[in-house]
Amino acid sequence: MTESPTGTERIPLFPLELVLFPGAPLPLHIFEPRYQEMIGLCLERSLEFGVVLARGEQLASSGCTAEILKVLQKYPDGRMDIVTMGRKAFRIEELIDEKAYYEARVTFLEEEGSGEIPQQRVAALRSLYDECHRAVHGRGPEEPDAGESLAYQIASALSVEIEVKQALLELRSEGARQEHLFSYLSHWLPRVRRIHQRKAKAGGNGHG
Repeated sequence: MTESPTGTERIPLFPLELVLFPGAPLPLHIFEPRYQEMIGLCLERSLEFGVVLARGEQLASSGCTAEILKVLQKYPDGRMDIVTMGRKAFRIEELIDEKAYYEARVTFLEEEGSGEIPQQRVAALRSLYDECHRAVHGRGPEEPDAGESLAYQIASALSVEIEVKQALLELRSEGARQEHLFSYLSHWLPRVRRIHQRKAKAGGNGHG
């Protein structure tokens, strides 16, 4: 990352059709020459790069930096497999198109509303998460990591819609994220159950 006179920082961008959360692991296979160049620079200078949601030519206005934890394998043609970890949410202030890959001047987003979330609300979300996980996977979830955002962990484990993940990333308090996710999952769970019921009936030829 490089500092700019405006108080923002300039970082390389990696547009992907996914949302990365702080604290979430992200394995990547780097195959395009422009991103081989970008990752090579990040490795050389110990830089983080920004992962931002891309839909066609449209980029989201906010993303999350990724720190390269490990290079798993390098191939003779320059491709590589790496493991990264989400670190800091940011807002794009200016998109820069000067290199083979995009860069951006970004502002890093601080958490707000750090007050304690009522345990009753947390317990309700955990209970709903358990129901959703059992509906999707047929078993209960693993215990979330107490050191990370519960909302981020649940959204990742359930593979919720990408627009919901982006909304969670842009919300700047854990209380707001949990409230938004609880509302979404309350409507999502009945749909998932109906889908699984239809699949079960189809597998049994619709009888019984």
